[in-house]
Amino acid sequence: MADPWTAGGARRPRPFLSARRFPLAPIDALVVLATLVWGANYSIVKVALRQVPELSFNALRLGIASVLFLGVLAFFPAARRRGQAAGVGGEPPRHWFPTARLFTAREWLALIGLAVSGHFLYQLCFLGSVARTSVANSSLIVGTSPVAVSLLAAAVGQERVSRLHWAGAAVSLSGVYLLVGTGAAVSRASAVGDLLMIAGVWCWAVYAVGSAPMLRRHAPIALTGYTMAIGSLLYLPAALPELARLQWAAVTPASWIALVYSAVFALFAAYIVWHTAIQRIGNVRTAMYSNLIPLSALATSIVFLGDRLSPRQMLGAAAVLTGVALTRLRPVWRASLPAEE
Repeated sequence: MADPWTAGGARRPRPFLSARRFPLAPIDALVVLATLVWGANYSIVKVALRQVPELSFNALRLGIASVLFLGVLAFFPAARRRGQAAGVGGEPPRHWFPTARLFTAREWLALIGLAVSGHFLYQLCFLGSVARTSVANSSLIVGTSPVAVSLLAAAVGQERVSRLHWAGAAVSLSGVYLLVGTGAAVSRASAVGDLLMIAGVWCWAVYAVGSAPMLRRHAPIALTGYTMAIGSLLYLPAALPELARLQWAAVTPASWIALVYSAVFALFAAYIVWHTAIQRIGNVRTAMYSNLIPLSALATSIVFLGDRLSPRQMLGAAAVLTGVALTRLRPVWRASLPAEE
């Protein structure tokens, strides 16, 4: 079928918007669910951090998630079938990780780079920031991640970012500010933490944009699993001193449950959904959903901690939802489309 936007070598007339062009697809619903998991993760992690230091907690949850990823890749039959679909004929290869053979040497170098950016440096920046700046500052800076992803994707020519998307990003970011940012303040004490969070946002943007080309060939679970396993190995030396001093017998069941939740749902399941969304709807649109995370974190605190939603926060929530909806609008061309060829 010819491309209806550029058929005949000429650009079609300017589009108008139609509400029927942004249905909530199943992948969108799953991404929303992932943001709910990440939002709830903030409150749940606090339970574990009362007894498990930050570096140790993060090393443990990264390790658990990596084992889950590698276990699925090693034993789940779908991994072998995908290997055949990608060009490995005959019987499934007798190999612990069949998908590993589908990556070329150059792609393995790219995987290492993605692991360093998205799982090692990002986690160090994130934890270092949390320890040195306020929740309001960190939440507001994290709210800029869709802008960072959009700028980087546009700079490398990966995706075209429309004016409507920039408008949606601006509306959504203003909503994040109303939700959590009015308590933000720049001070000498928080400057290092703020800079670390900014660095973390860009590490994540590099990881997200760098993942997109490889997701055209490889399954999200394979790319995420191998990069997380590599990143976990790099992260482990930083956490070893804390892990050696940890009083394992003193860790309560509630902390272990919080740790397992964070590993299984916030890292393993949510990361698969997120990378599948990048594969299906692109980096730019997927990144916008990250602005729902402060909203879901706030909703979790209301349900489980008894917090109340102020009128300002209600307005912020409406702005976040409106901004995300704007980025899911799709154009409909006024001129008639060419027939299928």
